[in-house]
Amino acid sequence: MAKTKSRKKVSPSSNGVHSSIKRNDGIPFNTELFDGINVNKSAVERRAGSLGKRRSVKKQWQAAWLLKAIGFIDLTTLAGDDTKGNVYRLCAKAKSPVRQDILEALGMADVKIQTGAVCVYHNFIKHAADALGDSNIPIAAVSTGFPSGNIPLKERLKQIELSVAAGAKEIDIVISRDLVLNSEWKKLYDEVAACRRACGEAHMKTILATGEIPTYTKVAKASWVSMMAGSDFIKTSTGKEPVNATIPVSLVMLRTIREYQELTGYKVGFKPAGGIRNAKQALNWMILIKEELGDEWLNPDLFRFGASSLLGDIERQLEHYVTGRYSASFRHPLA
Repeated sequence: MAKTKSRKKVSPSSNGVHSSIKRNDGIPFNTELFDGINVNKSAVERRAGSLGKRRSVKKQWQAAWLLKAIGFIDLTTLAGDDTKGNVYRLCAKAKSPVRQDILEALGMADVKIQTGAVCVYHNFIKHAADALGDSNIPIAAVSTGFPSGNIPLKERLKQIELSVAAGAKEIDIVISRDLVLNSEWKKLYDEVAACRRACGEAHMKTILATGEIPTYTKVAKASWVSMMAGSDFIKTSTGKEPVNATIPVSLVMLRTIREYQELTGYKVGFKPAGGIRNAKQALNWMILIKEELGDEWLNPDLFRFGASSLLGDIERQLEHYVTGRYSASFRHPLA
């Protein structure tokens, strides 16, 4: 490894749990709260297109933001060829996401940095729990017939209950997209509310699969209904759709989160997922969160990335900050 250069110490804020955030209990179904929504597509895309031009984060501030971003990552493996070994390696990376020599060069060797969660299929919850030990990193499990959701509701609810019983602290559910496409909002509300009850104390992230929703207006309405039904987070995508997380659709969802908080007082989290692979993308989403919802949402209780390869590029960028050189990606394993 190249000799490290002297750098200013970076200081990301803590990624600990913010117990003061009151959980979203939901509100009664009321179509008057969202019936009048009609999203201006051109305005949304114009605002989203300006994001990377208005702000940039450089030097030690970029390094600090990237260290902070690590605490927002739901480090994920949802492949058909997942094995116990894959999950153990993923959990090891979640507990030690940045090489020790890089942390020492950044002056952060004594700071506990870990990912926001580990996300796996139900069958791997036990392996993840064994591998994570007493790290306090929560296990998130995808459920409800992920990724399509096309199984009977009774079976979806049973999946949730089994994952919670196995040790999952967070459940990522998928909605029935046909209910959104057909504007069957009360049925969607009842479905999400039933899932929330099945989650019990486990926090629920509701995946809208926005790549399969044809308009921003329907994305906004689906976001409203999901929050009304008690979702702790709303999430863009399963990562399996042709189009996953995008800045414009995220902007639409963030504005609904802000409006819901203004109406109810509940703060709902946001999780973009799918296609977020590099540090620059992560910074853009963090800037979007800061500008639309404020610094309070820049903590793991209210913001997560769903990602499998993002962590590798963040570590690579941190090494570049320390050494002035870019390393090969294979030097930063399993992320």
